Amino acid sequence: MASMFEEETYLIPPLGMSYSFPNPRLASDEGLLAYGGDLSSNRLLTAYRKGIFPWFSHDDPILWWSPNPRLVLYAGQFKLRKSFKRVLRSGRFTVKFDHAFEEVINACATIHREGQKGSWLVPQMQEAYIRLHEEGFAHSVEVYQDGKLVGGLYGIAMGKGFFGESMFSFVNDASKVALKALSDVLGAKGYDFIDCQMKTDHLVSLGAQVISRDRFLDELELTLQKSSDLGQWHHFAWEYKDG
Repeated sequence: MASMFEEETYLIPPLGMSYSFPNPRLASDEGLLAYGGDLSSNRLLTAYRKGIFPWFSHDDPILWWSPNPRLVLYAGQFKLRKSFKRVLRSGRFTVKFDHAFEEVINACATIHREGQKGSWLVPQMQEAYIRLHEEGFAHSVEVYQDGKLVGGLYGIAMGKGFFGESMFSFVNDASKVALKALSDVLGAKGYDFIDCQMKTDHLVSLGAQVISRDRFLDELELTLQKSSDLGQWHHFAWEYKDG
């Protein structure tokens, strides 16, 4: 991202001391709309409420994005293939919520990803989301096999929207189990969507849909008018029920 940023610096504004952001509806399809600022909780929550998220590499300033189109998994739309149903029926995995947030974000930051050098989850990003977890906004889903953490994901919840940030798997299907569990639990609690940010073939295969940024921002405004599940989600529970 560094070379791209150097080329486009003159096109995007720096953020000042206030928590205001440029209008994301006016951003390019690529979605880069501002740089700088900080990762304070107030700024991060303001960004997510506007459909904006940070994403940058170690040598970059903080970069803020709102891409078009957007990838969203709606409640009840998770696609269950027969092979994955067998995995769920096997009982190999157990799922918990908010029991190991720091372990999950550390695994997301350090796991090797094919074709990727380093991680965008730099230490200051990890610290910011851990702080949001302590404040009751950021949550993790943990997947265990034989008592060992083998997969999971984390993100931010506001209103009746969940804004996914990253996931990991140490064994096959573990992150998929985490997403299935999250989708089921949030669907039962009246959530509207899980924001998956940018398109991947893997997430599309699981039922996520590509929608326009304008549609996403419209739906975001509506979901933020609903009550939030602020605080720890230790009491959230999930068990796969066939059919």
